[in-house]
Amino acid sequence: MDALELCYLSAGDLSRLVRRREVSPVEIIDAHLARIEATEPVLNSFITLLPEQARAAARQAEAQIRAGNYRGPLHGIPVGLKDLFNTGGVRTTSGTRVFDTFVPKEDCTVATRFRQAGAILLGKLNMHQLAYGPTGENPDYGHMHNPWNPELVTGGSSGGSGSAAAAGQCTITMGSDTGGSIRIPAALCGIVGLKPTYGLVSRHGLTALSWSLDHPGPMVRTVEDAALTLNAIAGYDPKDVASARVAAPDYTTALTGSDGTGVQGLRIGVPREYFEAPLDPEVAEVVQRAIALLEELGATVTQVSFPMFPLAQAISGAILMAEAAAYHRDLLLRDGEKLYPPVRLRLEAGLFITAADYLRAQQARAQFDRQARQLLQEVDLLAGPTVPVTAPKLLETRLQIGEQTVGTTAALTQYTRPYNITGFPAISIPCGFSQGGLPIGLQLAGRPFDELTVLRAAHAYEQATDWHQRRPPI
Repeated sequence: MDALELCYLSAGDLSRLVRRREVSPVEIIDAHLARIEATEPVLNSFITLLPEQARAAARQAEAQIRAGNYRGPLHGIPVGLKDLFNTGGVRTTSGTRVFDTFVPKEDCTVATRFRQAGAILLGKLNMHQLAYGPTGENPDYGHMHNPWNPELVTGGSSGGSGSAAAAGQCTITMGSDTGGSIRIPAALCGIVGLKPTYGLVSRHGLTALSWSLDHPGPMVRTVEDAALTLNAIAGYDPKDVASARVAAPDYTTALTGSDGTGVQGLRIGVPREYFEAPLDPEVAEVVQRAIALLEELGATVTQVSFPMFPLAQAISGAILMAEAAAYHRDLLLRDGEKLYPPVRLRLEAGLFITAADYLRAQQARAQFDRQARQLLQEVDLLAGPTVPVTAPKLLETRLQIGEQTVGTTAALTQYTRPYNITGFPAISIPCGFSQGGLPIGLQLAGRPFDELTVLRAAHAYEQATDWHQRRPPI
């Protein structure tokens, strides 16, 4: 098979070929390493690449499979981890030169579970410094570049994960999401990004940004791959104090619904406040068409009201700033002058959040959560845009959205932050392109630990369209 075609096959399709021994893990890894070599000078997706380690792991996987020891759908499949996931014996920088020589002694739980599943680590992916930004800027290791137009941002903070998956550099990538850092680059790069329910995937061994808002999750090209990845990494972990003691089902059963009906009978709510916020008209039109298609496929779509939605930025911002400043306080005092100035300023600002401010934000969060739960008693899912604009230019700090000028950070996170506040599962899937050829994302959010319904609706939409099959021009 052509090497480039191998790079764009989903994990599901690759795994079926591997299991039938029609393609080997060695071929797969060689194809991806060649793709990285060809595109990395433009994209800058990786901080650390592990070609020899990956080739050795591929040879081992090939031998295991030939001996009849096939571990499952991720055996021999290439994976990339955002560079805040600890990897034993491989440096973990968290996107800053301050940690350029930090080499963890052991893997984080997610890396361990990937290894147990037989996945092959290609390398550590570039990210916004300390995961504190939604654009994908990094002066220490170089900015990330969008594969649909390298002059534009990938989104962040998991920008390298977004560009690597979109450009065929890596089949499965992992990001972390504190205010949208999985879903934003997924939308801007035209891939699938899933933020699971808070506590479903272990955070043990990840550099924290905000302990009560952080969520690890997969960034892939198909909904099936999100389900396959979740099967491998979800589940209780005693090493994470926030890990939930819930049974993790086989998430691939969601791909047709329990009775094979796709979205038939699902109730989808569209908050009217989504379309009252600053929103590019072209994005609004594409997303509304996507929601209309879900209705055509059998879902019941109704307009609902989410009155506290406009407060999400303030609630999330106060909590994030306080928790990030608390976690990184020693780093800030010791090496603050070495940090990217916008990141340092955000950390310093967090030092001025008082205990009273933080507690008031947590009280508001409880009310926000209660309102969201009540809303999801009326409907099964909430749908709307993932991001109100297509990818902005690199280093652009303010955006013109209709007649309003909005800060880039506020704009990119306006639809994603609510589901970090609540911890509810939320997915971004590609739902169309702008006239300029840039991806647009549809966000679907559901009840806590109801990833099955979120994945079910996302997959039904995906199968009715071909957006996920589009490839960037790079």
